[in-house]
Amino acid sequence: MSKVKAAILGSGNIGTDLMMKLERSSVLQLTAMIGIDPDSDGLHRAKERGYDVIDTGIEGFLERPELADIVFDATSAKAHIRHAKLLREAEKKVLDLTPAAVGSLVVPPVNLGQHIEEDNVNLITCGGQATIPIVHAIHRVSAVSYAEIVATISSKSAGPGTRANIDEFTQTTARGIEVIGGAKKGKAIIILNPAEPPILMRDTVHALVEEESMDEGAIARSIQEMVETVQSYVPGYRLRTEPIFDGNRITVFLEVEGVGDYLPKYSGNLDIMTAAAVKVAEEFAKHQLAKQTV
Repeated sequence: MSKVKAAILGSGNIGTDLMMKLERSSVLQLTAMIGIDPDSDGLHRAKERGYDVIDTGIEGFLERPELADIVFDATSAKAHIRHAKLLREAEKKVLDLTPAAVGSLVVPPVNLGQHIEEDNVNLITCGGQATIPIVHAIHRVSAVSYAEIVATISSKSAGPGTRANIDEFTQTTARGIEVIGGAKKGKAIIILNPAEPPILMRDTVHALVEEESMDEGAIARSIQEMVETVQSYVPGYRLRTEPIFDGNRITVFLEVEGVGDYLPKYSGNLDIMTAAAVKVAEEFAKHQLAKQTV
């Protein structure tokens, strides 16, 4: 089967974990790892695996644009603003794993089909990928007037990029809760927990629904269906308890455990981002390959 060529921009934890996930793809062919630190572990591992290694950043890739049709940006929100313009000019399909939100916000099981033709899509945040599907699952049964999510992650799994993007995290996630989840008003909170041993990623979703559309049974079924859908590409995604109903208020407790490709299993917050990125890219690749055969 033909494959679509892909490159990773950013050789940190997320980029390196993404590299290992892409090696299992049946429709994506990783060709290059791009970074700015020649001594980074990501570039070192990419070289060992036989990929093209570029240590001069995006400028080095743009000198060899034939290396990839799809580029994953795993750098930072501020860097992506510049990268987005350059990659658009180079006619590359871009999956943004930063909270820059230059392109359309995408959560695979909710709205990927609406953005399959776009040249830049944004994967929001780890908290967004974990909780927006649940908000949407509730909203497709009962109108959600307010949704608030709290994402708690191990301090050890929050690297420099995550810490630098805290403001963008809350803003972009809240926007995603509204635009994709369907809530009339959304709010996002992130907590870095320094506990030892490190905790798994845990997310709480609080939703207020309009009382006249409240249907506990249908909402519970919709949530369970959505959890199973997300588990198809994030195996460690699960409910910690059954949804809790209190009048028109619904509370959902989630947990995300990573698969341990490159990152520790407690780094479910990073794992869900790379897993979602691969899922989106594979659908893009299938769409592109299908068009080529017509």
